[in-house]
Amino acid sequence: MKIKMILPALTEATSPFFRPIKYSLFPPLGLATLAGYLRPDDEVELVDEHVETLRLDDRPDLVVLQVYITSARRAYAIADYYRAMGVHVAMGGLHPSALPAEAARHADSVFIGPGEDTWPRFLEDFRAGRALPLYSSTRRSLRGAPPVRRDLIRRALYLVPNSLVVSRGCPHSCDFCYKDAFYRGGRSFYTQAVDRALAEIESLPGRHLYFLDDHLFGDRRFAEALLDGMRGMGRLWQAAGTVQSVLAPRLMEKAAEVGLRSLFVGFETLSEDNLRGQGKAQNLGRDYGEAIRRLHGLGVMVNGSFVFGMDGDDATVFDRTVDWAVGQGVETATFHILTPYPGTALYARMEREGRLLHADWDRYDTRQVVFQPMRLSAEELEEGYWRAYERFYSWPALARGAATKPTLAGGMRHFAYAAGWKKCEPFWDLVIRMRRVTQLRPVLERVLAGFSRRRAGEEAAVSDEQEGRLGEALPDELIGAD
Repeated sequence: MKIKMILPALTEATSPFFRPIKYSLFPPLGLATLAGYLRPDDEVELVDEHVETLRLDDRPDLVVLQVYITSARRAYAIADYYRAMGVHVAMGGLHPSALPAEAARHADSVFIGPGEDTWPRFLEDFRAGRALPLYSSTRRSLRGAPPVRRDLIRRALYLVPNSLVVSRGCPHSCDFCYKDAFYRGGRSFYTQAVDRALAEIESLPGRHLYFLDDHLFGDRRFAEALLDGMRGMGRLWQAAGTVQSVLAPRLMEKAAEVGLRSLFVGFETLSEDNLRGQGKAQNLGRDYGEAIRRLHGLGVMVNGSFVFGMDGDDATVFDRTVDWAVGQGVETATFHILTPYPGTALYARMEREGRLLHADWDRYDTRQVVFQPMRLSAEELEEGYWRAYERFYSWPALARGAATKPTLAGGMRHFAYAAGWKKCEPFWDLVIRMRRVTQLRPVLERVLAGFSRRRAGEEAAVSDEQEGRLGEALPDELIGAD
């Protein structure tokens, strides 16, 4: 059987704001994971349209599409093309899970939720000529799942080809997050067996890893066992976690000791009223500044995520947020305009209140306003969003952020990393077009290694007194709780 698996390009990939380096960082693993269920004699091709050209000059037996909201239009066009030739098209991912009826107009089989249980059943049905139009996941487990088909990934096209996922979902439920729509009808957070995860890490060549998990530390028991097993591997890695997990006693220390060098942290807003309004209870009452100092003290960089346009935001939110992040020494920041994705609690509320402006999914990219804000005009929100990026990554702001570091070496590393991420776009574009991005991996690894606690000379280390206060404030059992 001949199978073609396609990750269609997001709309932004064709926009003037497209940043090639963002999509050349690491390979997505969804389709390569599904490919692990195929037979050895199946002929399979995997195409990531963000980093390679999709050729439409073939006629496979089966086309499989993984669809996000802003890739829906492109995915539907590809699906319609192949269906016109009589090819069976299977479609899954976040957007089809939220709007299966819409996806069904362009696909022969639609998948709701993750595919550990439905994908093998579909393959059996398809081979027998009885494939169903809809498959909905309910049984969630990674036990017995085959290895990811990494042989299908064109490693040379990515800066960090060693991406991996050792858990699914997140233990929390924020109103703006797609998670509840994708994992409805079953468990919304579960992990691999620790031994299996460690074996996968051991099998990856090179030194650098990128964990794509929504929340690597969502199950503290699993996370600690994983970190204990990583001792002695000599890895450098990046991941995502919550403020809550950062403040948990001893957890980040373990992570830093085995190579954590950069953590994506969802701060989202500085307003507790906004946090309550979006159901982000895990951030309530947390000292953001202490979380940042804790990570920096361990030699871990911070990539802070912030969302603009919540109901409590007014015209002052942009500059206040940027000034705070720069003053805290956050190395990189990711800003978003609040976006009500279909299937989320936020979308339902916006629809109920009559605040949705349209259903043009191409514009649901967190860069454009698609709802009526409460205290801002749509124009003010978009202008403020772009101004926040411009101000945070301005040369003066980069210098101020670097000046927060206690040593000159630490400040230089901060400046080099943040400037390299946003100020070197023409260079990155050239390197990517020449397909030489992997040659810069040693440079990235040296920069990351330079942030380590040992190399940084115990910069801004968390004091014993601080550790004691944290231990009293946050019991071990807190991490991983809803």
